[in-house]
Amino acid sequence: MSASSLLETEVACASVLEEACKEAMRHKWIESQKAGRDLGHEALRQWYVSYSWPFLRHCWFLHLQGIRFFSEFEAADFGLFHREFHDPRDRELLRQIVDRIYHHGAENLDIILWAQQANLDMEKVRKILERLDINARRLPWDSLLKMIEREPAAV
Repeated sequence: MSASSLLETEVACASVLEEACKEAMRHKWIESQKAGRDLGHEALRQWYVSYSWPFLRHCWFLHLQGIRFFSEFEAADFGLFHREFHDPRDRELLRQIVDRIYHHGAENLDIILWAQQANLDMEKVRKILERLDINARRLPWDSLLKMIEREPAAV
């Protein structure tokens, strides 16, 4: 999907890294309030370690569903779930795979082992995993950590 068609459909465009930084700062504020003192970079690092990966996955799935466009992901992947998976059986398999990735943090090998144990059509599983291409969707989280650590220490 081109940038102009995104603008035409009025889809919200965002940056995963900027949104993650805001979430980390929100976490820092909440945890500092609980502690009664400014936890500073300690709280930011805690968010990074505990929540950055699930946050990335959440943003990635919003992008794949066509709900929110994130500039760090491929424009061609925006709305992929609705564009490329039309057969109800494929959509159900996709739903099960996405559930394992999104809610359980599963990786390709986890999905393959689950599919083999469940005697699923491995060719369909392979095609879905290839199209999702989890490993190519990893962002340079070191740049996120640098962004977070540049934020002012005050809450």
